Amino acid sequence: MSETQGGNAPQKISGVFSSQEIKKVGTGTTTRKTIQKTFWFCTENDDGSLEVQPLNPNYIPSGPKKNVKREQFLTHYAPEPEIYISTVYPKMREVNKVVARAERYRANSELYSAEMEYANALKIDDENVRANFGLGITYLERGDNDKAQNVFSRIVKLDAAFEEEHKHLFNDFGIKLRKNGMVDQALTYYERALELAGQDENLLYNLARAWLEKKDIAKCLEYLLKSLAVNPRLDPAVKFLIWLDAKKLVPEDKKQDVSAALAEIRGRGGPPESAPATPGTVPHPAGEGS
Repeated sequence: MSETQGGNAPQKISGVFSSQEIKKVGTGTTTRKTIQKTFWFCTENDDGSLEVQPLNPNYIPSGPKKNVKREQFLTHYAPEPEIYISTVYPKMREVNKVVARAERYRANSELYSAEMEYANALKIDDENVRANFGLGITYLERGDNDKAQNVFSRIVKLDAAFEEEHKHLFNDFGIKLRKNGMVDQALTYYERALELAGQDENLLYNLARAWLEKKDIAKCLEYLLKSLAVNPRLDPAVKFLIWLDAKKLVPEDKKQDVSAALAEIRGRGGPPESAPATPGTVPHPAGEGS
């Protein structure tokens, strides 16, 4: 599966492969050997290593991914192009079509139709990230927090949910958790996202917003200042800090840190024109994390 592309650069390995493992079954004189065959969806990384993910019983790539060195991969994995062409690719297309249909329903506020389509996708692939997020957001938009809680419990266990490609989805889901009053869940969710996605300024900002909902200003400022340390020009975070300072909500032991952050903001050209010096009576600063 490493044919050349355009006669020059080799095409990266991608497709379905299998591995075999010999296992002993039984004990004593009844011991016998069996061969266990596992199918994997494999893609080659830029460094030449291979990322492999097992296929679920419906022949969909699902579950934890792992990296395998190229030499080990070429020795222990065998290509299965016929399975990819006849089964895996059509199944993946089917799931993507169902999820896309669900997303159109949700965009049109047809929430019950969206729920049914997301559920159909999850019957084929219960770890599909877009379907899990979409179903969770559907429940939150419908105000069904109990069902949203079940989806939340599933999502926080999915490492793939917090990969870069799903960033807009996990930010949107976290914001909706908080707005639906599920602040504790939002905090757990964002902390989990930080573990897997790293020090992202928008995650840190949204954590600050959630701690404000809990009326813990010290924690709120801790994450807000971390957000600004990553990106000093993040517009919503700048507005948030100005708002907290104008409302005199900054605790005594945080005033020096806040003053230093504000001085840096001014030193970089001052707060954006859209950030008022006194935000008025709004309960929270304008804007959400992206």
